[in-house]
Amino acid sequence: MTSDRSPSPAGADLPGPRGPATPYRMTVTTALPHAEAVALADAQLASWLKQEGCEEPPPAPGTTLGAPPAAERLRLGERVLLDRDQGSLRGGPGAGRYDRRRLRTPAPHGTRQLTLTVATDTGGPTWVRLEAETHSTGSGVRTPCRVPVPELARTLLPLLDAADGPAAVHSAPRVITADEVDDLIDELCDPERRLPTVVASVPVNLPVEHWVEEVVRPLCRQLPGLATAYVLDPGARTGFNVALEYHSVYGGAVRTYLPEVDPASRQDGARHPVLARGRIEQDLRRAAGLLAREPRRLAAEQPLPPPLAAVPVLRVPPPQLRPAAGPPVGPPAESAALALEEQQDRAEQQARADELERVRHTLRLERRDRAQSRDGHEGRLRTGARSALSGRHCTGPTAAPSGAAPTTSGTGPATVGRPAAQPGGWPGKPETFTELLARLGEFSLLTFTGDQKNALALDGLQCAGAGWARLAWDGLTALQEYAEAAVRGAAGGDFKQWCEHTPDGCHRFPPRKAVRGESRTVFSHTKWKRERMLPVPECVDASRRAFMGAHLRIGGGRTAPRLHYLDDCSGSGRIYVGYIGLHLTNTRTN
Repeated sequence: MTSDRSPSPAGADLPGPRGPATPYRMTVTTALPHAEAVALADAQLASWLKQEGCEEPPPAPGTTLGAPPAAERLRLGERVLLDRDQGSLRGGPGAGRYDRRRLRTPAPHGTRQLTLTVATDTGGPTWVRLEAETHSTGSGVRTPCRVPVPELARTLLPLLDAADGPAAVHSAPRVITADEVDDLIDELCDPERRLPTVVASVPVNLPVEHWVEEVVRPLCRQLPGLATAYVLDPGARTGFNVALEYHSVYGGAVRTYLPEVDPASRQDGARHPVLARGRIEQDLRRAAGLLAREPRRLAAEQPLPPPLAAVPVLRVPPPQLRPAAGPPVGPPAESAALALEEQQDRAEQQARADELERVRHTLRLERRDRAQSRDGHEGRLRTGARSALSGRHCTGPTAAPSGAAPTTSGTGPATVGRPAAQPGGWPGKPETFTELLARLGEFSLLTFTGDQKNALALDGLQCAGAGWARLAWDGLTALQEYAEAAVRGAAGGDFKQWCEHTPDGCHRFPPRKAVRGESRTVFSHTKWKRERMLPVPECVDASRRAFMGAHLRIGGGRTAPRLHYLDDCSGSGRIYVGYIGLHLTNTRTN
């Protein structure tokens, strides 16, 4: 079910040797219940089959959670096969459920295969994965270099209200105004983002509408389901480029922002490719193919989310169980042998699929380690140069502030802002808020005064994963380093300024995620202000309550979780964290 009747995709006629066509892979989430998402997908699939002159498949049989897998194969036309299976995810009856559809249709010199999988973990969102492949019948056949975007993807995205983490996945580019720049930057920096984000700029003195319709839309024709696309209007361009000085885009260029953007790192900017205006206008179709290359690569290499990784390999019914006009295949002994052979084949296929997932995870970790090694080398070079000039840097021995014990490894000098090292090296970032709360004692100048239940509740949200906990840990680490400098009078401003001008060698926290205070509307609203009157020691305020408007965004979007704190470094010499949890009430959450 690909858009083969439309003009050939950009890049289909590029010169050079041809191999297997690059598959299309889309992975998104939806807030719809599992059964509703499956019904919606089945309806769209049946509609397309009817348009193609094929038989409409009968309704899929229902299944209950924990029931054994059910599978069937339907012949809907000449060389048109539909396989359907459903059941529980691997891991036990309580692990969740899945439904899968695999459609095979004839193609010139081969077969097209479209696979749709819907998987839902218990208590988590509904994951939807769509894969389109072309299998050639022989070598030497000249085929397109990539499988076109399936029409099913274009129709399903708006119907599912598809999302990538907290961000909506649109099927077409969306124009961003100045008021929406902060939200876009939050989306780029969000640790839960899996898809690339494509941001297009508009040339000076050209109308936005004309550039979008004539250039950006055709350029992004191959991106639905693989990336989200935005266009900066003139007002948004200035604010965006000021905030992301190392990741800017302007002059009609288009930039692809891969996951895990670090806006404070100059070296990180090199990871996110730029497509210049001249190359776009020289050959728009070729430019569209180039723009889709990185999202296609990432879709192929990205590890599957746990619910989709727990889907078993496709279970096609044995020949004797498929609807057929003839008698059963062979005597019982032969049938048993066929069943055993099929079971062994499925076990081998599952082993290969699991091994592929392990390779994907390994490659992702290796890339992340290389990036961190490069950033660490860059930071050490800058720190050494600055130390040689002024003798001021953030790492190394430091005197403990009055009333606070220095953070030491037990084997060397105290190290600013870092948790104590364990015998095996520095501990990693916590994967859950349960672990984060248990390790708060590693921050000598931070005191948590809030209710742990609000933070622990975040672990129950499947959409959060480990990203929110890791981002919160990054914020706490930066707060600790800032506090150590502030009690010595060396911070040079508040925490927001510290994030904007982080000293070399210290942990960087995105400045856009550090907010100085709440809006005037929140402060003047009695109920909303009361929510932010959080516990503090009596030495800070006699009422044992203080307004904590300063906060950190520990997730993307304006309604994602927040960490509220009070900076009392000039008084008691500490920072008090009064709340970690879902966004408190304001005009957007009310």
